[in-house]
Amino acid sequence: MREQLLAAEKVKAIEWRDGALHLLDQRVLPFEETWHAYHSAAAVAEAIRAMVVRGAPAIGISAAYGVVLGVRVRMAEGGDWRAALEADFQVLADSRPTAVNLFWALNRMRERLQRLKVDENPIMALEAEAIGIHQSDREANLTMAQLGVDLIRKHQGNLQNLLTHCNTGALATGGFGTALGVIRAAYLDGLVERVYADETRPWLQGSRLTAWELANEGIPVSLNADSAAAHLMKTRGITWVIVGADRITANGDVANKIGTYQLAVNAMHHGVRFMVVAPSSTIDMALESGDDIPIEERDGRELLELNGQRVAAGVEAVNPVFDVTPADLIDFIVTEKGVVERPDTAKMTQLMCRKRLH
Repeated sequence: MREQLLAAEKVKAIEWRDGALHLLDQRVLPFEETWHAYHSAAAVAEAIRAMVVRGAPAIGISAAYGVVLGVRVRMAEGGDWRAALEADFQVLADSRPTAVNLFWALNRMRERLQRLKVDENPIMALEAEAIGIHQSDREANLTMAQLGVDLIRKHQGNLQNLLTHCNTGALATGGFGTALGVIRAAYLDGLVERVYADETRPWLQGSRLTAWELANEGIPVSLNADSAAAHLMKTRGITWVIVGADRITANGDVANKIGTYQLAVNAMHHGVRFMVVAPSSTIDMALESGDDIPIEERDGRELLELNGQRVAAGVEAVNPVFDVTPADLIDFIVTEKGVVERPDTAKMTQLMCRKRLH
């Protein structure tokens, strides 16, 4: 399976080359494939905030490279570069609040900074750490893809109709994707008849990104309005809902793109299995439950306007961009450390004590 996935690779969203971070602008896909180069931590933070790059793992990887850029700039400025670098850590941490991979990656970079030896080059050491974070995510994607396919084959081995939400593919990670990585692998293994992709309002990540990724690989995909999901579960023989995550708490509650919670409720009602696919860096054991997760709420104009044109008059908008799915609605959480069935605190604790499978 690993070799099949590697051979099928077509899309990437993050490149580190020539001393700069290059990001594929996901705001203009699928109609334009535009890359931007970033040379400072503040610029990377703005790219994350403005959703040039999105997806929890990709945000974390980008932030790690942002720290490298920050070190380079601060050392060139002279003076106490370590103290000055704290502002870069803060601006990156403030870019988006919900996805824990961001803070995990920043902590990794801070820990590496603290371990610097007297004769080490800080830029080279932190660059190697960021590249390691990037490569580790890629390997985790491959492991999770295989584990997810094993579950699909075990529980129903014939052709499947799968439903997914938001974008969890190569655009959202450093590799092949989390949930979409599983879907890709299932297709390569001959298990997929059709993928149904929620449009994912208001940024339309399903319409613009997921459908684009799947269509480019020749995977049969149908786009649907978010509100059509329950109807499709009832009428189209959907057997799995497969989604990613932006933060998973100690008890197995999952924060993901707004609309995921209602998918889980509908899946349970219709007897559809619900799989969450995310690297262990998404698991935040410091938070007891999903009630503790900060939920980002963005500008209401994202709902009130379409292409700059007002579509609703005289009203305010509520625009939370994540929701929390309770653990008791989740059948499986798939990570590179292994699979948790029907997650709870004890099972999540046991998982986090394991080593990576690859």
